[in-house]
Amino acid sequence: MSAPMEVVVTADSAGQLWNCAIFDPHTGTNLLSYRGGNSSARSLTVLNGEYILGAQLGKNFINVWEIQRKDQLQQKIVCPGVVTCLTASPDGLYVLAGIAEAIYLWEVSTGNLLVVLNRHYQDLSCLRFTDDCSHFVSGGKDNLALVWNLASIIQLDSSRTPEPRHVFSRHSLPITDIHCGLMGPQARVATASLDQTVKLWEISSGEMLLSVLFDVSIMSVTLDPCEYFLFCGGSDGNVFQVSLCNTAVSRDKTFQSDGEGNQVFKGHRNLVTCLSVSMDGTLLLSGSHDETVRMWDIQSKQCIRCINHKGAGGNVPGESRPTPFSDVRCYRQERVRRWREHQNTCVRVGRRGEDPEENQQRSVRVFHTAPYKT
Repeated sequence: MSAPMEVVVTADSAGQLWNCAIFDPHTGTNLLSYRGGNSSARSLTVLNGEYILGAQLGKNFINVWEIQRKDQLQQKIVCPGVVTCLTASPDGLYVLAGIAEAIYLWEVSTGNLLVVLNRHYQDLSCLRFTDDCSHFVSGGKDNLALVWNLASIIQLDSSRTPEPRHVFSRHSLPITDIHCGLMGPQARVATASLDQTVKLWEISSGEMLLSVLFDVSIMSVTLDPCEYFLFCGGSDGNVFQVSLCNTAVSRDKTFQSDGEGNQVFKGHRNLVTCLSVSMDGTLLLSGSHDETVRMWDIQSKQCIRCINHKGAGGNVPGESRPTPFSDVRCYRQERVRRWREHQNTCVRVGRRGEDPEENQQRSVRVFHTAPYKT
């Protein structure tokens, strides 16, 4: 049975002609590109297969591209402050944004701001939902990763202060990336940090299962779909593969390349800031500050493709230059639909009861910035 069709969605932080693109991972063909806006790291997300969202670098708004529009019209969602990280729930119902040390949770169908969570002590660096949308995990520069139960937050009495289900506090320096595995509330969560460690946690118990120490800071982390391997992007440009199948592995270990699954992907020349694995577990995508995305065959550790974004080159007419990548994701193709399957269905961000014809003209509206009151 063949693997499901997938596409690669990339964003960079310095593109001047366009900054977001969709590629065919098998041919490297640029299928679609979207102009305007430079995305910050950890801010690229696909909303319900209809929109690409990316937080504008250093600005207080989110760029929105409607995937099905031929003219690639860019819209903006204004936020209360600079967005440092952004994610949409896999079911397309909610959007999370990190603004300074606070987490903002919006309901997509109404645009209502449901809650503002103030449990971190420094700026947010990453946000991730579990695959079933039951939980999300936030990481910050305060060295903490917090696990939140979505239902308990939404249903909470407004007189009570929301609290995280778990507080992961074993890192000693800022969190740089988070990956949530499969199986919802039974999922495992990987956290990467500038303290040169990647830690693996269990959502159900809140326990730390594994801590791996490297000799460089780790900027990105992901798991393959079967969760046989951890992939960790280093500040030296290397990508480290850590086997999770070794029965002799202790809870605390130091990474060493060996013949039992611990390997190194070498090719990048700068920080590896984003990682993603294809759904069939055969391809690894890595984005770097060396201005490339590399596609690796996991079994052979060979780089089989290199992708660049080309931005304007400044003072030299006709010159182009690569740009640093801020995020790269591999999505099932049905999650990035070029055309709507149902023409009478429109995902929007706004108030209920608005005129449908008007909504067709402006399908994405500004999120409300005041908490919703029942």
